[in-house]
Amino acid sequence: MIPLDYRTKLNGLMKPEIVSALGGVREHKGRQSLYTATKPDVFNKLCEVAKIQSTGASNRIENISTSDKRLRELVEQDAEPRNRNEREIAGYRFVLDMIHERHDDIPVTPGVILQLHRDLYRYLDTSFAGKWKDADNTIAERLPSGELVTRFKPTPAALAPDAMQRICEEYNREIESGVHDPLLISLVFVFDFVSIHPFNDGNGRMSRLITLLLLYRNGYTVGKYVSIEAEIERTKRTYYEALRASSAGWVDGLNDYAPFVTYMLGVIEACYKTLDERASALLSGTSSEDVLKSYFDSLIGGASKRDIMDANPTLSQKTVERVLLKLQIEDYIEKLGAARATRYRRKQ
Repeated sequence: MIPLDYRTKLNGLMKPEIVSALGGVREHKGRQSLYTATKPDVFNKLCEVAKIQSTGASNRIENISTSDKRLRELVEQDAEPRNRNEREIAGYRFVLDMIHERHDDIPVTPGVILQLHRDLYRYLDTSFAGKWKDADNTIAERLPSGELVTRFKPTPAALAPDAMQRICEEYNREIESGVHDPLLISLVFVFDFVSIHPFNDGNGRMSRLITLLLLYRNGYTVGKYVSIEAEIERTKRTYYEALRASSAGWVDGLNDYAPFVTYMLGVIEACYKTLDERASALLSGTSSEDVLKSYFDSLIGGASKRDIMDANPTLSQKTVERVLLKLQIEDYIEKLGAARATRYRRKQ
């Protein structure tokens, strides 16, 4: 049986760089509560945009996608899905909404995780929804040559239910003990979930939904306002490298959780920094023109109007269009392409 003693694992992660990163995230967490209390209406808008970005990003990581227009209709308007990809996306949106609205009432138990998986597939007729895997699976990786190779062999199907029971028990016991930071406990749990790979399908998306659930339950709610899934998608290569590095020796309890934990702490801190930047602009009364100038100053490459609006959700479409035109006239930015291919970038 795979060793799953969380106290030992957590003690081994008390390294200076991880302790420092945890402290940095806690500082950001404290500032967030001040922001959200100051301008709740504005932060509700940030939440709406983050839901769209999270739903799109987490599914795209698994090669499930639709058009931007349909994504918004599915998330914002609860539109009827038209094909399998859209049904997968609609299921993710349903579970994401539940976590956003009811996270404090969703305990970390095997039964609840099964229910969340069932709801992930609520718009699809599948026999495996809400059930542990019934066949052994592998985590594969496609090499640059195109060859598909096995990267990791997860827990066998016969042992997966017991393994899930044990990590839930370990997680809850450590949370109740109060010895270690709940964020650290949560990240260890998420990595073990990925390593067990308890479902026939949907493990990656479930891992990201569970990440949000655990963060929210422990007061780290930045993912409501800045998409954690989008940051993972943006750094997807590093994400897989961290998973690979932490996987070696996991079956024997000899792996190093630090690469994955360090990566995820970096993702969370990056989201908090983005929130800090947006909140600072809001609370300081920075003009719309200065907000977009700052955006283009830090932009690598170009961005569509939709990208610009998503990155600056407090600005209306009319305001964005007005400022874009002004910045073009001032020769601060340039417009590339036409129609749907139109993009904007800082003038070289």
